[in-house]
Amino acid sequence: MNKLGKIGEDTAVKYLEKMKYKIIKRNYRNRRGEIDIIAVLDNILVIVEVKARSNKNFGNPIDAVNKEKVKRIKNCTNYYIYKEKMKFSEIRFDVIEIYQIKEHYVVNHIKNAF
Repeated sequence: MNKLGKIGEDTAVKYLEKMKYKIIKRNYRNRRGEIDIIAVLDNILVIVEVKARSNKNFGNPIDAVNKEKVKRIKNCTNYYIYKEKMKFSEIRFDVIEIYQIKEHYVVNHIKNAF
């Protein structure tokens, strides 16, 4: 993971904790894929993909979450739930965009992104 990616994930975690999410895992991996952040809010399992950018030369951060990426995240999530024997009232997939503006980072939380 590059430096901006690490800063982006750390920023997303701080934001989620401030918004009362409980962080369960970071950078969860299995043979089906990877999940950046697994969190819980009000008995909702929230799977978060974090995308950080220092500029928009390659589009908005969410543009990098294509159909193949979504498929891998969902497969990884299904395996995680099965393996951990978890039960939740709902599962939600969010994207958190992190924009670097000079020395500051701006968070854009897209709920139910896919």
